Amino acid sequence: MPSTFYFYDLETSGFYPRSDAIMQFAGLRTDLNLKPLGDEINELISLPKDMLPEPGAVLITGITPQKTLESGLNEAEFLKEFYSKAVKPDTIFVGFNNIRFDDEFMRFINFRNFYDPYAWAWQNNCSRWDLLDVVRMTRALRPEGISWPIKDGKPNNQLENLTKANKLAHSSAHDAMSDVKATVSVAKLIKSNQPKIFDFLLGLRSKSAVKNFVEHESPFVYCSSHYPSEYLHTSVVAFLGTTSDSSALVYDLRHDPSDYLKMSEDELIEAWQYREDRTEPRLPVKSLRYNRVPAIAPLSVINSEQITKHLSLDMDSVKKNLAVLEKNKKEFTLKMLRATEKMDKARETNQTSLDLPFDQQLYSGFINNVDSSKLVNARKLGPDINVTDVRFQDKRLNSLIPIYKARNYPKKLSSSENQAWQQYLEAKLSGKNSKLEQYFNKISQLRQTVKSKDKEYLLEELELYGQSIAQELEGESAAH
Repeated sequence: MPSTFYFYDLETSGFYPRSDAIMQFAGLRTDLNLKPLGDEINELISLPKDMLPEPGAVLITGITPQKTLESGLNEAEFLKEFYSKAVKPDTIFVGFNNIRFDDEFMRFINFRNFYDPYAWAWQNNCSRWDLLDVVRMTRALRPEGISWPIKDGKPNNQLENLTKANKLAHSSAHDAMSDVKATVSVAKLIKSNQPKIFDFLLGLRSKSAVKNFVEHESPFVYCSSHYPSEYLHTSVVAFLGTTSDSSALVYDLRHDPSDYLKMSEDELIEAWQYREDRTEPRLPVKSLRYNRVPAIAPLSVINSEQITKHLSLDMDSVKKNLAVLEKNKKEFTLKMLRATEKMDKARETNQTSLDLPFDQQLYSGFINNVDSSKLVNARKLGPDINVTDVRFQDKRLNSLIPIYKARNYPKKLSSSENQAWQQYLEAKLSGKNSKLEQYFNKISQLRQTVKSKDKEYLLEELELYGQSIAQELEGESAAH
C-alpha cells in the first residue's frame, strides 16, 4: 500500500500525559499530496471520574466534563474506533507538536486500556512526523513565500497565528477537528512553497535515518525549541557521541567550548542543569533523540549571507569553535557521556522515590512478550473482565484491571467491585489538601481573573461537576 498521512489533534483535561486524559480526538487521512481520503474521527471521550480536569485547560478548550459524559465514548470504545479507522499499514501519524504532547497522551491511553503503548505508531511500517519542527526549519532556512507571524515582538509559530497570517481557514482554535484541518492547510502551504524542505524532513522520520545522518554529517543544522527564538530556534551543532538511551549528544557551535573543555564531570553536570536563578550561560550541549523526528539538515543549506544574517549566525565563529572542540573532542565526549550516565541514574532514583500510581508507570519498563499476548484477551473481555480472568506477569497490568473496568464500564461493577472503586476514589480525591480541594481552589482563583461570560459559565460548570463528585463520595462514606 502507498503511504498516507493521518493528521490528528487532541484536546485534553490538562497538560500532563501521565495524569490527565484526552477529552476530544479528531483525525483525518490524506495521501502524500495532502488530498483527503476519509477515515475521519471526531469524538469526545468521557472523562474518567478519578481524573479531575485542570480548570485552566477547560477554559482553553471549552470542553466540560459534563459534555464528554453526555455525548462522549468511553476510552475503550474510542480506541476501538481509533484502531479501525486510523491505524492502518504505512500510516504516517502527524500533528502540530504531536511528538512532545499528543503522542504522549496516546501512549498513556493505550497503556491503561490494554494496548501496546507504542505499536500503533511503528508496526506495519507506520511512523510519526511533526509539522511544528518542519515549520521551524522552513522559517529559519527557506522563509520565502510564507507570511511569518510575530507576537509580542518575537517570532511565533503557533498554529492559530500561522493560519491567520497566511489567511488560511481556521474556524475555531482549540477545537480538535478545526486544528487538524488547519494543520493540513499549513502542510499544503509549506509543501507548495518549499517542497524540498518538506520532502527532505519527511524522509528523515525513522530512527535509523536520523542516526545515520547525525553520526555522519557533523557539523549540521539543528532546529529545536531549546534554542532561543531570536535565533529562530536554529543553530549549527557538532556530534559528540551516542548515549545509552540511543540519543546523540550535540554541541552548539555558537559557543566557544574552551572553558567547558576544562570542566570535570560534576562541573559539567552543574553547568548543564536548568535553574531559574542561573546568571551564567548553560552548558551548550543538547540530547538529540533519534526517535523524536528532529529537524536537522546538512550544513550546505546555509549557502548565503542572507541566511546567516537571518539566523544571526557568525560562520567564522562557528568554524573557530569547531576547531577548538575537535582538539579535545574525545576526552570531552567521554566526560559528557559519564556525566549523562550520572544524571540518568539520579533521575531514575528520584522517579522511583515518587512512587507513581500504577496507571502512570508506563515508562517503568516495556510489556514483556508473554503479557503482550494476553492484552487482546483482556480487551475482548471488556465489561466482563476481572482479576482472575487475566493473570499478567506485570504487576502494573494486574493493578489496572479493576480501574479499567470501573472507568469504562461502571454499570457492570459488582457490589464488591463498586465498593472498592469508591474507596479508591475517596483515597485519590478527598481528604486534607486533596486533589478535590486543590481543584476547587483553582476554580476560585480563576474566578478572580476571568471577565467573559463564557468563561464564567465554564467555571460554574466545573464547580457543579466537582460538587457532584464530592457529594457522591460523602454519600458513599456515610453509607459505610
